[in-house]
Amino acid sequence: MAKDYARTDRIAEQVQRELAGLLRLEVRDPRVHMVTLTGVEVARDYSHAKIFYTTLEGASGKVQQGLEHAAGFLRSRLSHAMNLRVTPQLHFDDDASIERGAHLSQLIDQAIASDKSHAGSS
Repeated sequence: MAKDYARTDRIAEQVQRELAGLLRLEVRDPRVHMVTLTGVEVARDYSHAKIFYTTLEGASGKVQQGLEHAAGFLRSRLSHAMNLRVTPQLHFDDDASIERGAHLSQLIDQAIASDKSHAGSS
Protein backbone atom coordinates (compact mmCIF):
# COMPACT_ATOMS: atom_id res chain seq x y z
CA MET A 1 0.00 0.00 0.00
CA ALA A 2 2.79 2.45 0.83
CA LYS A 3 4.08 2.24 -2.75
CA ASP A 4 0.66 3.27 -4.06
CA TYR A 5 0.74 6.49 -2.06
CA ALA A 6 4.30 7.21 -3.16
CA ARG A 7 3.24 6.83 -6.80
CA THR A 8 0.27 9.12 -6.23
CA ASP A 9 2.58 11.72 -4.70
CA ARG A 10 5.01 11.46 -7.61
CA ILE A 11 2.19 11.84 -10.11
CA ALA A 12 0.85 14.86 -8.19
CA GLU A 13 4.30 16.49 -8.33
CA GLN A 14 4.60 15.81 -12.05
CA VAL A 15 1.09 17.19 -12.67
CA GLN A 16 2.06 20.34 -10.77
CA ARG A 17 5.27 20.80 -12.79
CA GLU A 18 3.54 20.19 -16.11
CA LEU A 19 0.61 22.50 -15.35
CA ALA A 20 2.89 25.27 -14.10
CA GLY A 21 4.80 25.14 -17.38
CA LEU A 22 1.61 25.07 -19.43
CA LEU A 23 0.13 28.02 -17.55
CA ARG A 24 3.32 30.01 -17.97
CA LEU A 25 4.02 29.21 -21.60
CA GLU A 26 0.83 28.21 -23.39
CA VAL A 27 -2.26 29.69 -21.71
CA ARG A 28 -2.91 33.16 -23.07
CA ASP A 29 -5.88 34.01 -20.85
CA PRO A 30 -5.03 37.24 -18.96
CA ARG A 31 -7.12 36.07 -15.99
CA VAL A 32 -4.50 33.43 -15.16
CA HIS A 33 -1.46 35.62 -15.76
CA MET A 34 -0.12 35.79 -12.19
CA VAL A 35 -1.07 32.32 -10.89
CA THR A 36 1.19 30.17 -8.75
CA LEU A 37 0.36 26.52 -8.22
CA THR A 38 0.93 25.65 -4.57
CA GLY A 39 0.00 21.99 -4.56
CA VAL A 40 -1.78 19.10 -6.22
CA GLU A 41 -3.71 16.21 -4.72
CA VAL A 42 -4.42 13.27 -7.01
CA ALA A 43 -7.11 10.68 -6.25
CA ARG A 44 -5.85 7.14 -5.71
CA ASP A 45 -7.45 6.02 -8.98
CA TYR A 46 -5.98 9.07 -10.79
CA SER A 47 -9.42 10.12 -12.01
CA HIS A 48 -9.38 13.54 -10.34
CA ALA A 49 -6.74 16.08 -9.40
CA LYS A 50 -7.31 19.00 -7.07
CA ILE A 51 -4.96 21.85 -7.97
CA PHE A 52 -4.36 24.51 -5.35
CA TYR A 53 -3.34 27.95 -6.56
CA THR A 54 -2.68 31.43 -5.30
CA THR A 55 -2.41 34.75 -7.09
CA LEU A 56 -0.66 37.99 -6.33
CA GLU A 57 -3.52 40.08 -7.64
CA GLY A 58 -6.09 38.76 -5.15
CA ALA A 59 -8.91 38.53 -7.73
CA SER A 60 -9.45 34.82 -7.20
CA GLY A 61 -12.95 34.84 -8.74
CA LYS A 62 -11.70 35.86 -12.17
CA VAL A 63 -8.70 33.58 -11.83
CA GLN A 64 -10.98 30.64 -10.94
CA GLN A 65 -13.08 31.35 -14.05
CA GLY A 66 -9.97 31.53 -16.21
CA LEU A 67 -8.59 28.26 -14.85
CA GLU A 68 -11.91 26.47 -15.28
CA HIS A 69 -12.13 27.81 -18.84
CA ALA A 70 -8.63 26.46 -19.59
CA ALA A 71 -9.16 23.11 -17.79
CA GLY A 72 -10.01 21.16 -20.96
CA PHE A 73 -7.00 22.53 -22.83
CA LEU A 74 -4.73 21.87 -19.82
CA ARG A 75 -6.03 18.32 -19.42
CA SER A 76 -5.49 17.61 -23.12
CA ARG A 77 -1.91 18.91 -22.98
CA LEU A 78 -1.32 17.03 -19.74
CA SER A 79 -2.41 13.76 -21.36
CA HIS A 80 0.19 14.28 -24.10
CA ALA A 81 2.94 15.19 -21.63
CA MET A 82 2.36 12.38 -19.14
CA ASN A 83 2.19 8.67 -19.80
CA LEU A 84 -0.88 7.79 -17.76
CA ARG A 85 -3.67 5.39 -18.59
CA VAL A 86 -6.16 7.87 -17.07
CA THR A 87 -5.69 11.64 -17.28
CA PRO A 88 -7.31 13.19 -14.22
CA GLN A 89 -10.16 15.67 -14.34
CA LEU A 90 -8.77 19.00 -13.12
CA HIS A 91 -10.42 20.83 -10.23
CA PHE A 92 -8.99 24.19 -9.16
CA ASP A 93 -9.16 25.47 -5.60
CA ASP A 94 -7.94 28.81 -4.25
CA ASP A 95 -5.23 28.21 -1.62
CA ALA A 96 -5.96 30.64 1.19
CA SER A 97 -3.13 29.38 3.42
CA ILE A 98 -0.67 32.02 2.18
CA GLU A 99 -3.14 34.85 2.83
CA ARG A 100 -3.96 33.35 6.23
CA GLY A 101 -0.25 33.13 7.06
CA ALA A 102 0.34 36.74 6.03
CA HIS A 103 -2.62 37.85 8.15
CA LEU A 104 -1.34 35.93 11.19
CA SER A 105 2.12 37.40 10.69
CA GLN A 106 0.59 40.89 10.60
CA LEU A 107 -1.34 40.20 13.82
CA ILE A 108 1.84 39.00 15.53
CA ASP A 109 3.72 42.12 14.39
CA GLN A 110 0.90 44.31 15.75
CA ALA A 111 0.95 42.49 19.09
CA ILE A 112 4.72 42.90 19.39
CA ALA A 113 4.48 46.61 18.53
CA SER A 114 1.69 47.02 21.07
CA ASP A 115 3.75 45.26 23.76
CA LYS A 116 6.74 47.50 23.03
CA SER A 117 4.68 50.67 23.21
CA HIS A 118 3.11 49.60 26.53
CA ALA A 119 6.47 48.61 27.99
CA GLY A 120 7.97 51.95 26.97
CA SER A 121 5.19 53.97 28.60
CA SER A 122 5.41 52.18 31.98
